[in-house]
Amino acid sequence: MRTAVVAVALLLCYPAAFAQRPTDPALLVPAVAPALTYVPAPKAFDLPAGMTMGPPASVAFDSHGHMFVLTRGDKTFFEFDKNGTFIRAFGDKLFTRSHGLRIDRDDNLWATDVGAHIVVKFNPRGDVLLTLGTKGEAGEWNEAAGSHKFNQPNDIAIGANGDVFVVQGHTPGPNGDARVLKFDKNGRFIKSWGGKGSGPGQFQVAHGIDIDHKGRLWVADRENQRVEIFTTDGTFVREIKYAGLPCGFKIGRRSIFMVNGYAGQLLELDLDGKVVAALGKPGTGLGEFGEAHMVAVSPKGDIYVADTVNATLTKFVKR
Repeated sequence: MRTAVVAVALLLCYPAAFAQRPTDPALLVPAVAPALTYVPAPKAFDLPAGMTMGPPASVAFDSHGHMFVLTRGDKTFFEFDKNGTFIRAFGDKLFTRSHGLRIDRDDNLWATDVGAHIVVKFNPRGDVLLTLGTKGEAGEWNEAAGSHKFNQPNDIAIGANGDVFVVQGHTPGPNGDARVLKFDKNGRFIKSWGGKGSGPGQFQVAHGIDIDHKGRLWVADRENQRVEIFTTDGTFVREIKYAGLPCGFKIGRRSIFMVNGYAGQLLELDLDGKVVAALGKPGTGLGEFGEAHMVAVSPKGDIYVADTVNATLTKFVKR
């Protein structure tokens, strides 16, 4: 059996050096809102005796309600059935630094390696179907120059027509190239937009991305403490400011769940982006976070938060 809180020994095996904790105290101030009506479950999943899982970077659900966890451990992926029972672990040290995960309508897995600068598409069996980027090389995606390089790809969103949107640029400050890159379903590059900055359409850290019910892209611009909304052709629509560090979200038909990084929160937003409820705080206890990194919602309505620092995957259920 596996509890949602992973033993301290795991933190020693997989150090939090993977994380980039901000030095500005203002980025750690949490959002203030009424309590979210969810509570942490004592365990998120079961693992066979003697098996361990590395720090979860992201989590997603397929069309069968199976949960896939992208980890920074020896096995890259873990699959569980709709009851949280272990099915398999696969992918021996595939990635340098796992980061984002999405599952498309055909149950293909799309995952980012922020360390090796690639995005990889896997079929449901775990076979590689497509690799975007040049492994181990950061740079510019420039079709005219024949350069097919990402610079720290963080997360993916998949449009209704199969278009793939990748947000990149994990390092704050003058280095890196924070932007959105758009591809068709076959991996053909279409366009990109963004760049470093704090103006409309720019990013400091383009960390998470999802698509709302109107077909618009929501991008978590983490160190700018905001979400920026775009049309799928890259036209800037508006920004929404937040306390803390918006990292990633799962947009549903009735509400949005967003994780708030080192501020240690799970937030519920309405469909306009207003914070309506919150839970969590920094810490290592059940329901607390080292870094609330990525979030997913199961078909049952349970919420799962991947925490790269505490090396935990926490399940939250409705009260």
